[in-house]
Amino acid sequence: MKPRGLLMIEHRLIEKMLGVVAKEAGRIRNGAAVDPLFIDAAVDFIRVYADRTHHGKEEDILFHELGRKALSAKDSATMNELVDEHRQAREKVKALVSAQERFQAGDAEAVQDIISIMGWLADFYPRHIRKEDRDFFPGTESYFSAAELDRLLGSFGDFDGKMIHEKYQSVVKGLTDRAQ
Repeated sequence: MKPRGLLMIEHRLIEKMLGVVAKEAGRIRNGAAVDPLFIDAAVDFIRVYADRTHHGKEEDILFHELGRKALSAKDSATMNELVDEHRQAREKVKALVSAQERFQAGDAEAVQDIISIMGWLADFYPRHIRKEDRDFFPGTESYFSAAELDRLLGSFGDFDGKMIHEKYQSVVKGLTDRAQ
């Protein structure tokens, strides 16, 4: 498998989850109650899986290594766009957390923000993923030798191996801080 293959497999799970987010936004739009547990799970998935784990491999490994190559102006611009899109998604997730907190504090107007942000995320990710899968990954593979691609894939595996520990160290720290 090539590095883009692993990233594309992750894309399929992200797309599936954001499809569920879109359905939940529609359900709320149609009058169903906001489910804080659903929002917590969606935020956790996006923050840990889509952002820290998936975008982490892209930014910390693939894009870092591409930054050492003589990229075409188009590839360099696309890579910068992708990084900016990751930043935008992070900001939207922060806004979703804020809207949920406002909702739980009794702000009924926050429901519209929740619906809007969930819709934005559900619309954003498929477009972002298409840009990576179709426009960016295939061409940028040519900057690497077969051995470099193998090393990248190995680095992705090492990165993933650390994620479970990072996740639960964060959980324990949060619960410890809360208990004090």
